[in-house]
Amino acid sequence: MYTIRTLNNIAETGLAKLPENKFVVDNNAEDPEGIILRSFDMHKMELNKGLLAVARAGAGTNNIPIDRCTEMGVPVFNTPGANANAVKELVLAALFASSRRIIAGANWVQTLKDSGEDVEKAVEAGKKKYTGPEIAGKTLGVIGLGAIGVQVANAALDLGMNVIGYDPFLSLESAWHLSPAVEHEESMEELVSKSDYITLHIPLNDKTRNTFDEKMFSVTKPGARLLNFARGGLVDNNALKKAIADGIIARYMTDFPSEDLLGDPWNIIVTPHLGASTPESEENCAIMAAQEIREYLIYGNIKNSVNFPNCVVPYNGKPRIAISHKNIVNMIGQLGAVFTKYRVNIDKLVNNSKGDLAYNIVVCDNLPENVQDMINDLYAINTVIKVRILE
Repeated sequence: MYTIRTLNNIAETGLAKLPENKFVVDNNAEDPEGIILRSFDMHKMELNKGLLAVARAGAGTNNIPIDRCTEMGVPVFNTPGANANAVKELVLAALFASSRRIIAGANWVQTLKDSGEDVEKAVEAGKKKYTGPEIAGKTLGVIGLGAIGVQVANAALDLGMNVIGYDPFLSLESAWHLSPAVEHEESMEELVSKSDYITLHIPLNDKTRNTFDEKMFSVTKPGARLLNFARGGLVDNNALKKAIADGIIARYMTDFPSEDLLGDPWNIIVTPHLGASTPESEENCAIMAAQEIREYLIYGNIKNSVNFPNCVVPYNGKPRIAISHKNIVNMIGQLGAVFTKYRVNIDKLVNNSKGDLAYNIVVCDNLPENVQDMINDLYAINTVIKVRILE
């Protein structure tokens, strides 16, 4: 039995994907084999030695200590695409709200209650302040063409916008789903110089932090509207405020509140991290996270891990050995020597790597009676991180 601990409320439809004959969900477990979470911050959390996998019911993994997990041989899974439609819908709403002064106008109308004024006359007199341009025929620049970016780009085309995109790491899967009408730019600088609206759909890491800084704003088309429903740290807020004051950014909308963004609702519209806050999205993310952790713990299969390579071998009823190790030369030879020593016949071996890490699934015709001795010999190879026997 594998014990799963949840660090946030996880939809029951997701947890139902964990078979009761193999899994038990214990939210107070001190030594779980698996953890499923959403936004809980694990960075100050002590990771138990028996931990085998972490699954994030969502796309971002900034709240998980990935380096520590990797050192322990623990794959960290996320659920790319599970909340894509929910975020796409919010971005589309932001496109309209950033143009038409919908939010500011609605808030102003509320102030007319009990004012003693004729509301209809007051509205007709004051509504000019809340006019804004239509989005049809305007150019939307999409930075990052992953699951969400592709959906936003395609939907914007349907709304009559011209769409240009930038993604130097465009995957084959994303390319299949992206409309051929989306024009590709060779650089972000080219994209922002042509875009009336800009939407960010890239991860936050050391290379992307403050992507929109003073330099990027200096080449942005004046009067552009910037949407950030990806990660807060992608925009330098001090540079943003200067760009607003200089007329470069007409409006900024983001889903990531911070103290320095509050107080200017006319130019900066902040929503309370609503991107994936739909019952459909929460269920989709929970289901995918549970399926990922189930496949890994039972069969050793890895898909959608942020720190381990994808490695999936269909189960054929035979025992298998899952081994993670540093990605260096002659590792297959060293592992093979141990299997030969214990007269293990290999039916299939798949070895995939990701950066400095490699992962193997070895399907065996047999296992030795003294299997623990074989495990000890595998661990004796000093670059081996984790060995699991799956029968």
